[in-house]
Amino acid sequence: MKTDLQIQQDVMAELKWEPKVNAAHIGVEVKHGVVTLSGHVDSFAEKWNAEQAAKRVAGVKFIAIELDVALPGSSKKSDTEIAKAAMEALKWNVYKLADLVSIKVEDGFITLTGEVPWHFERLSAENSLRYLTGVRGVYNHIMVKPAISVNAVKIDIERALKRRAHEEAQEITVSIHGDEVTLGGKIHDWKERTLAIDAVWAVPGVKKVIDNTSFT
Repeated sequence: MKTDLQIQQDVMAELKWEPKVNAAHIGVEVKHGVVTLSGHVDSFAEKWNAEQAAKRVAGVKFIAIELDVALPGSSKKSDTEIAKAAMEALKWNVYKLADLVSIKVEDGFITLTGEVPWHFERLSAENSLRYLTGVRGVYNHIMVKPAISVNAVKIDIERALKRRAHEEAQEITVSIHGDEVTLGGKIHDWKERTLAIDAVWAVPGVKKVIDNTSFT
């Protein structure tokens, strides 16, 4: 098992390796496997990429993001300009989400609402806006409207967990109530937790995932 110092060193190395992140402006603290990223970044996209870099490191159990988005002068846009750019981005999205999603922009922060049939469409809407100039953050409140009953796919979820996570996935339990899926049992690190949650979201009709897993 890695020590906090080893995890800190690995996270710092991963941040330096990530070309979309300026690691010089980001501080890393680790306590009992919990990683805190602090400092400032030039865009919301950089903030997101820093978080993803930390998640890739084995041994990370939780991540606290305390990064401020300090937009340089050339990147500042009005809320109206951001809203127009966001609508255009959704219009050109491969899943044609402009008619399904509503956009609100306040002080550079985008709030998304609406309903889509699939979770990957929900994520796609957010991904389309992450790199827009002037964006300081994205709040994704889009709901997934189930297309089919989730009760029929419990076996598929369990198989997906075994495929996508490690052998220890058999220690993860799955329970279903309506369109909500609850994960329980034991996991070993943040990476395994992410793989398990992603496997569940890949199932059509899943509207909510409750993570009750705990670290070994």
